[in-house]
Formats: sequence, C-alpha cells, structure tokens
Amino acid sequence: MARLSRNMTERSIEPVPTPAPWAMRTEQSRGRRYPEPPHPYRSAYARDRDRIIHSRAFRRLEAKTQVFTTRYSDHFRNRLTHTLEVAQIARTVAAALGLNTELVEALALVHDIGHPPFGHAGERKLDELMRARGGRFNHNLHALRIVEQFEQRYLDFPGLNLTFEVREGIIKHSRDYSATEFPQLAEYLLDLRPPLEAQLIDWVDEIAYNTADLDDALEAELLDLAAFREEVSSFGEIYTQVDSAHRGALEKLIFNEALKRVLDALATDLIESTQQRVLAAGASTVESIRHAPLRLAGFSDSAALQNRGLKRFLFSHIYSHPAVAEDRDRSVGCLEELFIYYLDREGSMPTTYEELAQAESRHVIVCDYIAGMTDQFLLRQHHEHFGDSGHGESATPR
Repeated sequence: MARLSRNMTERSIEPVPTPAPWAMRTEQSRGRRYPEPPHPYRSAYARDRDRIIHSRAFRRLEAKTQVFTTRYSDHFRNRLTHTLEVAQIARTVAAALGLNTELVEALALVHDIGHPPFGHAGERKLDELMRARGGRFNHNLHALRIVEQFEQRYLDFPGLNLTFEVREGIIKHSRDYSATEFPQLAEYLLDLRPPLEAQLIDWVDEIAYNTADLDDALEAELLDLAAFREEVSSFGEIYTQVDSAHRGALEKLIFNEALKRVLDALATDLIESTQQRVLAAGASTVESIRHAPLRLAGFSDSAALQNRGLKRFLFSHIYSHPAVAEDRDRSVGCLEELFIYYLDREGSMPTTYEELAQAESRHVIVCDYIAGMTDQFLLRQHHEHFGDSGHGESATPR
C-alpha cells in the first residue's frame, strides 16, 4: 500500500468535465414504473435518495449489526452507519469522475437495504433454508422486493416507485444476472452493463468495510496490531512511516492515520483506474459504458492485491475470531429455529403476513418476514417462542 501511495503522489488524475460524457443524466432516465410529474427543484435521483432515506427498511438498518454489537462498545458501526460511510466515499469518487452524484448517493444508501438480520451469515442461512424448498435468498433481489412491494407510503402507487436506474443498480451493482436463470429480471437489460454510477458501489463498499472493520476490531481489542502490521506488510510500511513522523504519539492515533492513508490510496486508485479504463475503451456515452464487454469500474491490479490482503486478514483473524464466531453461530441458529417455527405453524406470524401466505408459498412469506427483522427483534421473537436459550447480543461477521 505504501508503493500505491507514492504512485498516487507521482501521478495526477486528469481533470474530468462535469458532468462527464459518460455520466448518467436525469433526462436520459428510463423513468418510473408509475409516471409522476417532475419536482420543481429536485431531480428524479434526488427524490429517489430522499424516498430511500424516509423508508422503514432504511431506518431498520440502525438495528442490524455490521460486525460488532454494543456489547463491545457504543462506537461500532452498524449497518446504517456503514451505509452512510459507503455513501460518503461514493460521492467523492463519483464527483472526481464527473458522474451523477445524486444517482450514486441513492444507490449507496439503498445497497444494503435488503440485508436480513445477522449480516451475511444470516443471508447464507436464509438462502440455505430457501434452497431446501426450491427457492433462494439474495439480499439485492430482496431489496428490489422491498422498494417495489413492501414499502407502502404513497397513495398513488405501491412501493417507492424509484427510477429505472436505481432499481437496476440495486440488483446489478455487484454482479450480472442471466436472463435464462432470472427471467423475472428481464426488464433490467441483463445483457448490458449498468452505468458507471452503479458499477462503483461494490468497490466503495469494500473500501468502507475493509477499513472500518479493522478500526472496529481494534476498538473491540480483537485486533493484534503487531500481527496485522507483519502479515499485511503494505499497511505495516505505512504505519512505520507515520510512527517515524510522529514519535511518542498514541498508538491508536498512529493506527488511525495509517488506516486513513490506506482508504485514501484505495479511493484514489479506484478513481484513477476507472478513468483510465473508460478512456482506453473509448467510452463517451452511457450507452457505450453499457455495451462494453466488461465492467470498467475497478482497482488497478496492485490496489486489488492490497485490498485482498486486507480482506484475507479480516477473514482469517477477525470474522473467524472465537468471540465473533460463537455469537454468530448462536444467532443464526435462532434464525433457523424461527424460520421452521413460522413455517410449520399457521397463524404464528402477524395477520398481514398470514394473509399473504394464503396467496403465495408459505416459505417465501416466512423468509420475507424474517428478512425484515432487526437483530434484536428476531432474538426477542425467539425468546418469546422458545424461552431463554442464552442468546444475547450478537457479533456477526460479514
């Protein structure tokens, strides 16, 4: 990472006109499912952003853990504060590339709205339970169901009635889908790439959680800083540079500065590498971005290697730490027991969900109900139905 930082100071990012020719413009939008008159002073994407922020599902992110819970400290990220950090980095990167920052912000704020309780561990368990019954669970596809069906705030239409580009970005920001395997998504141009605004989201998400999870791990006293510096030598070099320039400073502050430089280097590389790929591809419009054979947003090879080093350390030393894994396994066990309980007992869910289960497969509605729960609500429901089983607050790795 130190080498990456030096390279960043040696090269400058070429100035990009704002908006860039490859930016998504509001007037180019494919519009909303239910047509609405334009707002007098907010763009369509700004309205999408505001609708996402005011949704119930967005508010519930506050009570869904990122990795650590308040059992360790009140200062840890939750799924909501993580989302805000992703949005902050995304706006910065998008602005430097001359992209539509309102669209990018809307996509960043909605990118985790479909997460079930207990993070990716909860998602894997729900997917396992659904696959055993001929279905599947994916938090991006569930997010689309949330904004299209579950959120009921308006008189004139179901859902949030978001623009096509935000709905497309919800499902396509991190992967491509086959029209054969996912025929229900056919309207979302599955044979084309999404705009750059959507392509950026997965990368800034990684920048945000790789750095933030390390920060929280140190706060939780689960990060062996000496081992981290040695195993991830790129971070170790930056730490040594900061330490040499600030003799006698608190270790925590040296760590903060080193981690900040890591984040800055990754964000800068994402801007620079994406710009270089776009120019090399000769892309000059959104349509040329869409028709590119591969996605154009991403790190350089060297930055990707550094980023993988951070992820590897987190998975091997933090996410698998016994203090984290034990709570995760207990919490996911509660999720599974509740799923089976609701599935086997008609009348066990709230009336609204029981009515929905009359028209659709019960396991689908049970999955929807559980996916919408916050961590603590699920644990309370488990306690109500199964009694005290020793399940306290959870620490749930990605």
